[in-house]
Amino acid sequence: MSTRTPTARPQTARLTSRVVVNGVLVVFALYTLMPLTWLVIAATKNYRDLFATNPFALGDFNLWANIEALFAYNDGIYARWFANSLLYTVVGALLSTLISVACGYAFDKYEFQGREKLFGVVLIGVLVPATVVQLPLYLMASEIGLVNTYWAVLIPSLVNPFGVYLARVFSEGYVPGEVLEAARVDGAGELRTFASVSLPMLAPGFMTIFLFSFTAAWNNFYGALMMLNDERLFPVNLGLFMWHRNVYQQPELYSLVIAGALVAVLPLIVAFLCLQRFWRSGLTAGATK
Repeated sequence: MSTRTPTARPQTARLTSRVVVNGVLVVFALYTLMPLTWLVIAATKNYRDLFATNPFALGDFNLWANIEALFAYNDGIYARWFANSLLYTVVGALLSTLISVACGYAFDKYEFQGREKLFGVVLIGVLVPATVVQLPLYLMASEIGLVNTYWAVLIPSLVNPFGVYLARVFSEGYVPGEVLEAARVDGAGELRTFASVSLPMLAPGFMTIFLFSFTAAWNNFYGALMMLNDERLFPVNLGLFMWHRNVYQQPELYSLVIAGALVAVLPLIVAFLCLQRFWRSGLTAGATK
């Protein structure tokens, strides 16, 4: 008995710790998926079933009817909001990521006076909440006549201090200095070296920063609220917010808001599923640096 007890105890401890860890993960998974589960179920209900049935009970399946009503309401304004969100997100995220990668690469590979101090300023920008700068941005946009235009939402999204920080980390980990020296010896200029040599090496980091930028731009509510008055320019989240403000006067909007929220989640899910392999490799590289 005395020879078996020390062996049995570690096995029991490992089993107990595994059960505890898995139990905690299951609780967090349920907590994370519960709102999305409710959203999927609620999107299949009509207005009567939304309030007459249990929140997690299925009613009459009206998902397609709700989606058709969503895209038909007010001459299809939701489709325009969705297209606006894609414009703000895809264009803004691509340009923001390219700028961030170029800046991070420059901070890593080039020596210039005040480099670390300037990078410190960038890191300070990471600490500043986005809502704090919205009023100064609005006043500047108002001075140059950009309020209530697409540019009022697109231009601020190009600045991403956290993306610059990540890009520098990725540049340090993915782009060896010897490869750049070899490219310069072969006669490549700095722009060609960056575009043809460094940028392909930074593809996992580029996609990781793009996903961060994509998510931030898609969820950018307060910036659009400050800058836009014309509903034809609204992104989908601001449009749904405006509909939700009127549900007491127009109860039929409640079902449309829920269906619209479900549709609005889909681009984020699709983007993550398509780019998750870059996301994993990029986060691993950043963690090991």
